[in-house]
Amino acid sequence: MTAQSSLVDRVGVHDSHRPQHTDGGTGHSHYGLALAVVVCGVLIAAVDTTIVVLALPKIEADLHVNVTDVVWVILSYLLVVTVLSTQVGRLGDMFGRVRMYQTGFAIFVAGSLLCGLASNELTMILFRILQGIGGALISANSGAVIADIVPVERRGRAYGFNAIGWNLGAILGILLGGAITTFTTWRWIFFINVPIGLLALGVSLKVLHSTAERRSHRVDWAGTVTLSLGLFCILWAATQFATNPFDLQIGALFLAGLVLLAGFAVMETRHPEPLVSMSLFRIPTMLPALSAAFLQSLANFAVLFLVIMYLQGVRQLTPLNASILLVPGYLMGAVVGPFAGRLSDRVGAVFPATFGLVVQAVALFIYAQLGTSTWLGLIVVASVVNGIGSGCFFPSNNAAVMKASPGRSFGVASGMLRTFANVGMVFSFAMALVVAAHAIPRFIAFRIFVGSESLSHSLASSFATGLHSAFYASMVVMLLAAVMSAVRRRTARARTDAVS
Repeated sequence: MTAQSSLVDRVGVHDSHRPQHTDGGTGHSHYGLALAVVVCGVLIAAVDTTIVVLALPKIEADLHVNVTDVVWVILSYLLVVTVLSTQVGRLGDMFGRVRMYQTGFAIFVAGSLLCGLASNELTMILFRILQGIGGALISANSGAVIADIVPVERRGRAYGFNAIGWNLGAILGILLGGAITTFTTWRWIFFINVPIGLLALGVSLKVLHSTAERRSHRVDWAGTVTLSLGLFCILWAATQFATNPFDLQIGALFLAGLVLLAGFAVMETRHPEPLVSMSLFRIPTMLPALSAAFLQSLANFAVLFLVIMYLQGVRQLTPLNASILLVPGYLMGAVVGPFAGRLSDRVGAVFPATFGLVVQAVALFIYAQLGTSTWLGLIVVASVVNGIGSGCFFPSNNAAVMKASPGRSFGVASGMLRTFANVGMVFSFAMALVVAAHAIPRFIAFRIFVGSESLSHSLASSFATGLHSAFYASMVVMLLAAVMSAVRRRTARARTDAVS
């Protein structure tokens, strides 16, 4: 099957954008506009992750939200994306990946508009949940759409451009969030998504149309609900433990969450089409790739919050100034991503992905040296090293998952990749809260996180010491992820070409 026929069979591009060449040139319009639309969706989602963090103090004050509850402005979105990714990826296989991707844009824009109009804590969290549904449709189907529109031998480079979208979006979130919260109301951090999202949706309607073969699926509602409740119980227990002494209620919530997750694992072995598709694990390289994604998120996601808490609480920086120190790392990730993706196309995913994880472990070691009077440039150095590592890992690992996946199940595979990564993020966030609660008085932990309070010298020293343990533990997890990634070298030769 040629690159051109693969494109036409899977995701169509209107006549003016159909491929005129199949020689692998980099500038051809046969998928350039389509890829740009997908990258735009990733960029918008990335903007939302960093821009909301900067607005938390203003949201807390304006909506009179309890400081321990404002964190759910972030967690509600993350939880919804986590539990829905596989299911909405499956919907993409059933009803068309492009259609579900475009639906995600529409829901995300509507959710953004409503978040900007929220009048209280309850409506804000409900509208963030709606926004999360749109985000899940975008993130779960974006990888599948790329797998559809880009020939298999060039997907690594395409996922590299995806990395540019993510990192530039994170940078824009910091810069726009700082400007918006400084010069205007926090509501514009949500309103700004509306014109951008509508423009991207309009372009996608003109550029993309799905002609991929659709497949009948059964949605695993029981598994979705069980996973949702299990993760919610653990997150709720973690947030309670961050502000209250450990008691029977918190212990019961933790235990209930673990029991529900264990029940979810048992249920998945019995469902004909489980949320976590066991059939994909028969592909030799799939389990190591998904495990690496989970462990990388578990080790790295908490770093953003712990570093910001260090900068705001220990070094007494504003949320904007704290976030700006991380911009060079995101910029480096955007620069490295396409080169790492192209390298994975040439030599396979094992080397660039594993190298990226080892580099991120080095970044965690650097973060573990932070103290109460450390040169702030060390934060920039660590963020740049971390950006190089993430720029190497994500395009290579994402391409490896999609290359190994059967074409009829691109949506399920893309959704599973997001689910594994997001579950790691959920537990990583819980870990960050527990570390903060263990190192400093619980009632101060959330105030530091949202940027409304800083630490005294004695508490700052205790918190910095607690961070060392957290970063070293994350470094061990990151190295374990590198081991899982390297395991693919032994199975790569045995893997059959499963891409249809």
